[in-house]
Order: sequence, then C-alpha cells, then structure tokens
Amino acid sequence: MILGLLEHNQGTLNPQSFEMLTLARRLAEASEVPLCVVLVGASAEPFASELAKYGVQTIHQAQPEAVTDFAPAAWAAAIVELAETEQPSAILAAGTDRGNEVMAHVAARLNQPLAANVTAVTPGDDYQVTRVRWGGSLLEDAWLKGEPKLMTVAPHVITVEETAVANQVTIQPFTPTLTEDDLRVCVANRVQPEEDKVTLAEARVVVSGGRGVGSAEGFEALEALAELLGGAVGGSRVATNLGWRPHSDQVGQTGTRVAPDLYIACGISGAIQHWVGCKGSKQILAINTDPEAPMVSKADYAVIADLHEVLPALIEEIKQLKTL
Repeated sequence: MILGLLEHNQGTLNPQSFEMLTLARRLAEASEVPLCVVLVGASAEPFASELAKYGVQTIHQAQPEAVTDFAPAAWAAAIVELAETEQPSAILAAGTDRGNEVMAHVAARLNQPLAANVTAVTPGDDYQVTRVRWGGSLLEDAWLKGEPKLMTVAPHVITVEETAVANQVTIQPFTPTLTEDDLRVCVANRVQPEEDKVTLAEARVVVSGGRGVGSAEGFEALEALAELLGGAVGGSRVATNLGWRPHSDQVGQTGTRVAPDLYIACGISGAIQHWVGCKGSKQILAINTDPEAPMVSKADYAVIADLHEVLPALIEEIKQLKTL
C-alpha cells in the first residue's frame, strides 16, 4: 500500500494534504496497490466522505491519549509503528514545515533516505522522482531507494484532482506506544488571531512590501489596500529584519509560502528566497521603480513607478468602484 500522512491543525485538514493525496493516488494506481492514510490525534469520521473522493481506502486513526496537539516525534512514532505492521511501499506527507519535520523524524527512526519537495514520481524497484532543489531555482531527477520510500510533496505544485469514482472508506483505530521523549516537543499553547482576520497562508489576495516601502509607517497603505481587497499583508525578509513587520508576515523560503489568486509585490526586488514563497500565486503584480528588478521580470504585470504614488491612487480608485 501507499501511506499518506494527513496533516491537520486541531482537527482541520491542511489543504496541502489534498495535493499530497493527488500525487499519492497516482503512485498507488501506477503501483496497483491501495491508498491509505494515517491521522494522528484527531477523529477520522468527519473526513471519511471527503477523503473517499481522493481514492483513500483506509484511514488508520492513531489515538494516543497523551497527544492533544501537534507533537512531531509522537506523530512520527505513530507512523513508524504503523509502517512496521502494515509494510507500506511508500510514505508521503505534504511538504509543509510540519510535514517535513515529521518525515525527517520518520526517516531517522527507520534509517531510510527522504526525498523532500517531490513534484513527480515513477514507481519501480527504485523510484524515479523529480523534486524542487536550490530554493525552487531548478528541478532535479533522482533515484530514491529504501524500504519504505519516504517523500514529501512540494507545496503549491500539484493540482488537486478528485478520483472519478469514490471509494468506500474504512476506519481502523490503533493506539501507538509512545515514550516520554516522544512528547518532549509539542504545541503547549496557542495565541488566537484576531477574529475575521484573513491569514497569510489562506488569503486570496496578498499585498507584500519590501525595502522600497521605506518604513513601518509605509505599510499603512498596504494595509489599506489589503483591507479593501479582503486580503492579507506580507513582507520580504528585509522588511521583517528591519522590524517593519512581524516575522509571522514574512513570505519566502524561510517564511510562509503563499498561493493567492493575486500577489501584489510593492518595492520588492525579488530575491530567489522570496520568489520561492510567492511563485505559486496565480497572478503577480509588481510595483517597483526598477524595471530590471527580478520581481518585475517574473511578474505577470508590472507598474514601473513609485509605490507611494501608485498605492494611494489605486486605493482611491477601488473605493470609488465600491461605491458604484
């Protein structure tokens, strides 16, 4: 069988799990084996009908009493214990921060290699995989060995596809054996975001600012534009390092990777690390005074002008359109 890790946040599935399931189903069909998933620390019943649409046949529901929130080593321990009994040919997870962390634990415990950020896979005695390397600047074809094969799926690359015929999903609970070490790192507390505030990762419109914004006060115009568009505000690494935005707003390789319908890059040069974080956007608009900036050359649309002149005019025009 092919086994996928369902990543969830207090019982809400991460949308990138469906990207993983799409690739995992293709692999299962090519290998002529069933597709199963493992869910740790949440009830499987609410997801059964939805997962049936993606070809899942069995949900292995791990129910460790001590795990009430995300605990990477505990999640990995549950996966390893299941792998030892079910003997999957491959284990996949979404290539998120959590997915990569859990799968790194799994690889260490099983003493097997891990292929991260995979975009395509062809099964065989050894898997031929294509994966994103060097911060998204190139694709690498490689051979993946190991029993089982371990992979994470590159985020915002695989188009989510449902299967033509939904399966009947069965749920198989099990209680993994955990040690105190498995629970040393876990989410102990949460700070809830403001009500009705769109999160950066889920926003359909993201307005981001870089060095060209000039100051923390300069982000007020970006906040106003994002509010009008029902979006969220992000920033480059420079903007967060200078203290203009909190690090939670950073878009990039070491920040949040976004895939909105529209990404508006204001005063951002477009270093490769930032491009990795926003290249999944459906449309990118760059506002920059430098026509040679990498972000301008990669964007779908560009305005070569001072953002401090463009944004007020854009905000005023949108306000007038909203009153019509």
